[in-house]
Amino acid sequence: MTRLLIPFCRIACVLLLAFATGVGAQGIAVPIGGALKHDNSEVWSRLVALAGGPGARYAVFATASGDPEKSAAAIIATLNRHGAVAEHIPLAPLLKGNDFRAAARDPALIARVKASRGIYFAGGAQERIIDALHTADGKPTPMLDAIREVFRRGGVVAGSSAGAAIMSTTMFRDPPDNLSILKFGLKPGRDIDRGLGFVTGVFVDQHFLKRGRFGRMLPLMVQAGYQLGLGVDENTAAIIRGDEVEIIGFKGALLADLTAASTDPQRGAFNLRGARLTYLDRGDRYHFKTQKLTPSAEKLAGKKLDPADAGYAPYHSKPAAFYPDVLGDTVVTNLMATLIDSRLPEITGLAFSTTANDAKPDLGFEFRFRKGPGSVGYFSSAGGGEHYTVSNITLDVQPVTMAAPLYQPYRGRVSGAN
Repeated sequence: MTRLLIPFCRIACVLLLAFATGVGAQGIAVPIGGALKHDNSEVWSRLVALAGGPGARYAVFATASGDPEKSAAAIIATLNRHGAVAEHIPLAPLLKGNDFRAAARDPALIARVKASRGIYFAGGAQERIIDALHTADGKPTPMLDAIREVFRRGGVVAGSSAGAAIMSTTMFRDPPDNLSILKFGLKPGRDIDRGLGFVTGVFVDQHFLKRGRFGRMLPLMVQAGYQLGLGVDENTAAIIRGDEVEIIGFKGALLADLTAASTDPQRGAFNLRGARLTYLDRGDRYHFKTQKLTPSAEKLAGKKLDPADAGYAPYHSKPAAFYPDVLGDTVVTNLMATLIDSRLPEITGLAFSTTANDAKPDLGFEFRFRKGPGSVGYFSSAGGGEHYTVSNITLDVQPVTMAAPLYQPYRGRVSGAN
């Protein structure tokens, strides 16, 4: 088994930046998991407050969007409705009549960006952001330098979906589906690329719980040498200041910690042992360096679930011990909540192909989620619904061979048999 201290030599320059500096150095980074609703006042109001409150100037980049004018207009209207003074910076490959290469070095546009306290990147295709903010030979444009200057001065850089993907120093560019990544890995330059590095030392991903993307984040972390990964769900924001993250909005974020994890290169397929997962619900805070979790006030006033406590009284008496589609919509957090609120020591999930043209149809993956020392949860029903925070669940992933066919018709008992 090999400890995960693997340098990613193919993009070594990116990782030197990733691990040479602290998380969220200088400014405030706000990756938003995508599908941010315009009536999510908690997130929009905080974006304005973080940039200085009413009158805060925001530069909006719809660079990633398939319809930049429409996207920018909607974002600007929402920011301004919450007190900002936002304006569109017309730098987008798909903006009609726009030379994005010229816009990236336009002194007037650059001056408007430098005068801002907040930067907002719209969703779309993140490779458009990376390509537009670098020259043809890969160097930062004057516009990217201006954005970074705003961040260094303590400004806010926020983005939804594609705008969140570019936050870390490595990003997914145009990757295949989760299971294909588990099976075949990632190709630098095509599947993954450099990000803009507003969050360093932590890999950031988006649309995370809704699309089961922990299945793709873990292989990237192993391949690129990341020890921490943060996946933010839809309509949810992660506010990263220094070494602390706060989750706000609709749902939450999953934190993967591979500090003590190991992998076996001899297995011939992706595998992982000893990863630690923490689900941070809205209102929770986490300090990356000290690993201190601070649950929301609602959770602290609710029920603590500590399997090591003599008074531990879990709710689930007959929980499911097996999940056949662990990469499904929000399955991983539902699984973790069930595990911490039951007496089961572990729950197993499975990921396998159901497509007809899969190159390795017999290859699947077993995900074993285990309680252990330090596993703890918090539960609250305040405000309606069931809300969990779950900390320090251990995860092991191993490749498995799937049976063919996976199931047979049920024959029932033969009449008259004993």
